Amino acid sequence: MKDGDTSLILKNVTNNDIGTYQSRSDWMKQSCKLISIIYLTVDPPDQKNITAESGQDVTLPCRAPNNNIRAVEWSRADLKEEQHVLLYRDDQFVHEGQHPSFKNRVDLQDRQMKDGDVSLILKDVTIADSGTYKCHVFMSGTNNEPISITLIVVDPPGQPGGHTEDGGKKDGSVGLKVGLPVAVFLLFVVVVVVFLIYRKHQKGVL
Repeated sequence: MKDGDTSLILKNVTNNDIGTYQSRSDWMKQSCKLISIIYLTVDPPDQKNITAESGQDVTLPCRAPNNNIRAVEWSRADLKEEQHVLLYRDDQFVHEGQHPSFKNRVDLQDRQMKDGDVSLILKDVTIADSGTYKCHVFMSGTNNEPISITLIVVDPPGQPGGHTEDGGKKDGSVGLKVGLPVAVFLLFVVVVVVFLIYRKHQKGVL
């Protein structure tokens, strides 16, 4: 405790270690003196954030420590407990219980799951696909802790009229409709000015 260093090392932290810690020291056998108060938060070990643009195909990475995989389940936090994004068991996909929005849109990056690769491919993503996904791998003799991945889907930059059914063409049509009357009005003003100048010039000649 050189220079009064009484720092604490907490090894192999878990969610159970979250909380408020107080540091106290006994000076010269007198009453303990409060030195500091620290609040500890523990983040998930494999929490990942992925940002994608709508319309893209996205890969959510997940890898198990070995190849003794019996099943893999991908779920999302806001879905009902009995619903899943993808469930692969006994070398085949289980469609029962799959949320309708993910049907025919999800696949495993490697169905043979070589080297423990159980990454999820999510096709043609939309804003509605944003959320926290969990990869849960079931292995022979043990179950791996779920890995969480947060997916954020945004509209492509510079896309006009992203909320219109024709992908922004409506905005262009409005601009064209507004532009034509303005052009006609300017042309009319130019014609009037030229006519007035011509009349004035004719009077000067006479």
